[in-house]
Amino acid sequence: MNSVFSKTLAITVAATTLFISVPAFAESQPAPMGNKPHTSKTKVGTIIDVASGNSSFKTLVAAIKAAGLVETLSGQGPFTVFAPTDAAFAALPKGTLEKLLKPENKGTLVKILTYHVVSGAVYAKDIKPGDVKTVEGQPVTIKAKKGVVYVGNAKVTKADVKASNGVIHVINKVLLPPNVKL
Repeated sequence: MNSVFSKTLAITVAATTLFISVPAFAESQPAPMGNKPHTSKTKVGTIIDVASGNSSFKTLVAAIKAAGLVETLSGQGPFTVFAPTDAAFAALPKGTLEKLLKPENKGTLVKILTYHVVSGAVYAKDIKPGDVKTVEGQPVTIKAKKGVVYVGNAKVTKADVKASNGVIHVINKVLLPPNVKL
């Protein structure tokens, strides 16, 4: 009799466990199949993190540091940055970059860099031709010709590089505000 009671208790416990676990199992995600490793989405960093992780923006990151704008561009945002590549900085007249990176020219450097920034996250699909006010205060003209977007006289070579606090559009020239002479 004790054996029948033990078996009945074991069956009751098993049935109860099955009854409780089936709904949870039904809602769970299936295990990945095949040889592909299960990867989770990695978190995208700030504009500064993304730019620092890209070898094409070493000069831009150095300029942002010299201008004291790292904290600002690491902030909540959102920001849209038209980011000149190292090649764009190299195309400036000889000695210009070195001059701008000197502490006594920090104000001019800040004006130039903030002229590359627009408040809000503006993705390529949302860009419309016309003047857009920059963080520097002066507007920059955006044009589209045969499917190519231009910001000022710079061509957008890669659009919509996402960051946690905005978006980066890669450009091939350094933009200069109208009130800055090099």
